[in-house]
Amino acid sequence: MSALLEVLQNHSGFASVTQSAKPFKRLDFSEGNAELLRHDLTETSAFSAFIFDKMLEKNTFMGIGGYNENRVIYRQRKHFAQDHENPRSIHLGTDIWANAGEPIYAPLDATIHSFAFNDHYGDYGPTIILRHELHNVTFFTLYGHLSLYSLDDLHVGKTISANTQFATIGPYPENGDWPPHLHFQLISDIGHHNGDFPGVSSIQDRAHYLNICPDPNLILRVAENS
Repeated sequence: MSALLEVLQNHSGFASVTQSAKPFKRLDFSEGNAELLRHDLTETSAFSAFIFDKMLEKNTFMGIGGYNENRVIYRQRKHFAQDHENPRSIHLGTDIWANAGEPIYAPLDATIHSFAFNDHYGDYGPTIILRHELHNVTFFTLYGHLSLYSLDDLHVGKTISANTQFATIGPYPENGDWPPHLHFQLISDIGHHNGDFPGVSSIQDRAHYLNICPDPNLILRVAENS
């Protein structure tokens, strides 16, 4: 992991994963957001309206944030509470909230590691994992909540050049039934996973997963005050 962090910190040639002209606004889905706690967001249409109309000020901004955030929104999604003693609530990636159809670009040269349609309520929906090698260090980036047609014409090992559009953000319900957004995650050790990897951990497993899933802002480079 230390080698990966050094490589990412010192690299200056990442392409933008999203290339909209809209400014970013950081969104908070933790219990520190009192307004969030006052809303019933179990219906995706209501959740989407709350994000795009309220939090993003009538869709003026693109939303961003969530890495290592202890999120209360998962309390309303059974997918994250199947282990009642250790429910999952720690977000391991960064979310970019934008309209369905928003193009997604490869941040650097890659090959397709794997892809899948994780078709369960609250899951990733269409998912692509890219494999990268930078200065002899191998790592992976995961893109969740994509459109179904993003999976068309893919095969393992397919080459994706840096700054090439390879996917779009998907609509609900095909994206796992979430308001439209991209889940972007870095992974240093993917193990035997294919087309899927935990994007949310329990508090008990937090240290383990953060150790293999570094901060995506090492690639995104979005200013902290956005």
